[in-house]
Amino acid sequence: MQRRHFFAGAAATAVAAASVSRVAIAALPEPASQSNAETAAPLVPPNGRPYRPVVTLNGWTTPWRMNNGVKEFHLVAEPVVREVAPGFSVNMWGYNGQSPGPTIEVVEGDKVRIFVTNRLPEHTTVHWHGQRLPNGMDGIGGLTQPHIAPGKTFVYEFVARRPGTFMYHPHADEMTQMAMGMMGLWITHPKNAHPLIANVDRDYAFLLSAYDVEPGSMTPRVNEMTDFNIWTFNSRVFPAITPLVAKQNDRVRIRVGNLTMTNHPIHVHGHEFEVTGTDGGPVPKSARWPEVTTDVAVGQMRQVEFVADELGDWALHCHKSHHTMGAMGHDVPTMIGVDHRGLVAKIQKIVPDYMVMGERGMGDMGAMEMPLPDNTFPMMTGTGPFGPLEMGGMFTTLKVRAHLGANDYRDPGAFKHPQGTVAWEWTGAPLADSTAPRQTEPGKAPGAPSVRKPAADSSGHEHH
Repeated sequence: MQRRHFFAGAAATAVAAASVSRVAIAALPEPASQSNAETAAPLVPPNGRPYRPVVTLNGWTTPWRMNNGVKEFHLVAEPVVREVAPGFSVNMWGYNGQSPGPTIEVVEGDKVRIFVTNRLPEHTTVHWHGQRLPNGMDGIGGLTQPHIAPGKTFVYEFVARRPGTFMYHPHADEMTQMAMGMMGLWITHPKNAHPLIANVDRDYAFLLSAYDVEPGSMTPRVNEMTDFNIWTFNSRVFPAITPLVAKQNDRVRIRVGNLTMTNHPIHVHGHEFEVTGTDGGPVPKSARWPEVTTDVAVGQMRQVEFVADELGDWALHCHKSHHTMGAMGHDVPTMIGVDHRGLVAKIQKIVPDYMVMGERGMGDMGAMEMPLPDNTFPMMTGTGPFGPLEMGGMFTTLKVRAHLGANDYRDPGAFKHPQGTVAWEWTGAPLADSTAPRQTEPGKAPGAPSVRKPAADSSGHEHH
């Protein structure tokens, strides 16, 4: 195998893809690799049919080489270390240096050949989730093909028959390999103008994935079934997830695939969208309706589209609130309303670092500085122009600005709100009665109805 090429941007990969000699074309394609978790520039196709490329959040699109009219890709399944957030890295299995692996972009009708080299310690396969293809190319170990043993390379070859958003992942020891992060996106662009697929100005894509990483450790617990604690967009957590940027009145498409073990209601603030595509293809216009949240079930893909016409920094997140948090101790009891007075000093004699937490809610943790084990992602984090966001996990922002270049995806910074458009504190007379409605135990409040069960009479019967 030739020396691996480290991806440095669209221009570099375009040169690599176009400069393959006749000698090299008879060998395995040189696999590209990504060395960091930043969002790469969209890869403008250097050859083949033209299309507008996607932007993979905290990911990248792999280059290809043309070989007698066939687009050839090379995936390398291998152990990787993914920086899930600065200071928090996880041992994963992925493809070409990262988890998720690179996005594959092709055009409807393209003949593709994908070389898959296995550098894992166990066998694997690749399933092309959602594709119409010959049965023997479906990647189901033991059913449609032999497993790819460590050190071996297999070849998949088929025609990208329908446009849409797809995924790829192993179908061998699937529980372990997906729990370790083996997955990637596949985008098939339409070859001609399509009546149900609009031209968009910004086209974003990401996968939903989840991991169970115990505080202070680096390797996910692969046998976990439901109690995950790291919820990610493309194996990245807030505030390390790149914001989605749009110029005011841009038409924006967001493609989301779900390879976690539960569903995710994806919610966009400030805008209504339509679901324009699903696993099965484009949605007929007569079947679309406005939404602000769409549920993405396990193994599903959704494409949503909207016009970004409201300026600002808008939240975009999973609406399951535990999925917008970092690692939590789910066995910790609820402390709301517990009176710690007189107890803290006694505990601190035994545990000097003991702090009162949770008796007023958990919001204090957003600003609390407390020691954590090395390589541990906090439960709440992120800061905005008005203070702590108290978020984490599957959360990022949609930043809409009036003045942006057509290909400018840089973070424009915090939104500058026009005067008089931010919620403000009331400084007039306070509410006259600030007493909370319930300050007593049930049934003991003044005037509370009193009903008791009558005693049985001498006959042994109760009154009714």
